Amino acid sequence: MTVPTGRPATVREHTVETLSEWIANRISLYLKRPADQIASTVPLAEYGLDSVAALSLCGDIEEDFDLVLEPTVAWDYPTIDALAGYLVEELRATVGEA
Repeated sequence: MTVPTGRPATVREHTVETLSEWIANRISLYLKRPADQIASTVPLAEYGLDSVAALSLCGDIEEDFDLVLEPTVAWDYPTIDALAGYLVEELRATVGEA
């Protein structure tokens, strides 16, 4: 299993699909479950995502994508698809501000 560790060269490379894969890989590490067993449309809480893992996810997003998020983001956008969609919009907004 390969886990992306660095930021891609440009924000424009980010899509819901690439971010969904990145999130699934992170969640699989936290939950000690293969990424291909985590459906992108199932709420992460149903897999046992807890507040510690959600906070870790926010830290990883901040580190890899230079986005500071509220720790509640995993509950506000409870599925991989929803969170990836939100991140794409946030990343595009940061490009617009630059």
